[in-house]
Amino acid sequence: MRSKCVSFLFCFVLLVSLFPIDAKANTVTVSAQSAIVMVAATGEVLYSKNEYEKRGIASTTKIMTCIVALENASLSDNVTVTEKEVKVEGTSIGLKAGDEVSLSVLLKGMLLESGNDAANAAAKLVSGSNEAFSVLMNEKAAVLGMQSSSFKNPSGLTEKDHYSCAYDMALLGSYAIKNPVFRSICSLNKCTVSMGTPAYETTFYNHNKLLNKYEGAFGIKTGFTKASGRCLVTAVERNGITLVAVTLNAYDDWNDHIKLYDYCFPMVSALKAEINEKVNKIPVVNSDITHITPRACSDVYL
Repeated sequence: MRSKCVSFLFCFVLLVSLFPIDAKANTVTVSAQSAIVMVAATGEVLYSKNEYEKRGIASTTKIMTCIVALENASLSDNVTVTEKEVKVEGTSIGLKAGDEVSLSVLLKGMLLESGNDAANAAAKLVSGSNEAFSVLMNEKAAVLGMQSSSFKNPSGLTEKDHYSCAYDMALLGSYAIKNPVFRSICSLNKCTVSMGTPAYETTFYNHNKLLNKYEGAFGIKTGFTKASGRCLVTAVERNGITLVAVTLNAYDDWNDHIKLYDYCFPMVSALKAEINEKVNKIPVVNSDITHITPRACSDVYL
């Protein structure tokens, strides 16, 4: 009997060694058709579900719109809105033809109120048209390694060949929050801006409920269309680690994200690297000193 038990145990250990248990195995159930949690600094995936399936992404598209605008124009740049930008279905910040508005206001209108008119106006400011702006969006996607994405408009309204996947959107979200202007705007609960011609004050309110529902949440963007369902990209920072979560077509997205963060944060920790600076010396020629010692300009964490 004992020999049989020993044989069984040996076979079990052998099987486990051949087919190791995946530390990333999903033990959380979410409503989303596609989902992912990524470590923003490293790109490591802690949770995934259909993360490469191409899907509509609704207004989470505006993450890319804002980044492309930020990298190709100045916050103080103005654009005069035409009827073409404001005649658009879905959410709006209330722009009217003839209004002169700054990129700063447009970014806030996109990230907080998800204004489709703001997205169109930003595209006009940068490129002159939605079509030309979409070229820049796809070029940026290629640079970021978003291999399963195609952008056809700046707002995220349903259109043929406008799609992405959870993995690509996590890459995009992780990149976007490294931009200090983007991060500061997407973390606002609300803000008051001056816009219109003549100018008037209005207040934008952030649609991202996770900002007030989950400790450490600071972004990123919500989205919804009938075709795409509820889409959500969020970011949470805790103990020096930032995780980005994406859910696509999720009927219970807020709770999905809370469950995903509760599940994933215990998996990771930040370790301060010990650097022996005396070991690394660089020789110097034609100088009164023979060597210099490089030092880290800040603490390094792994």
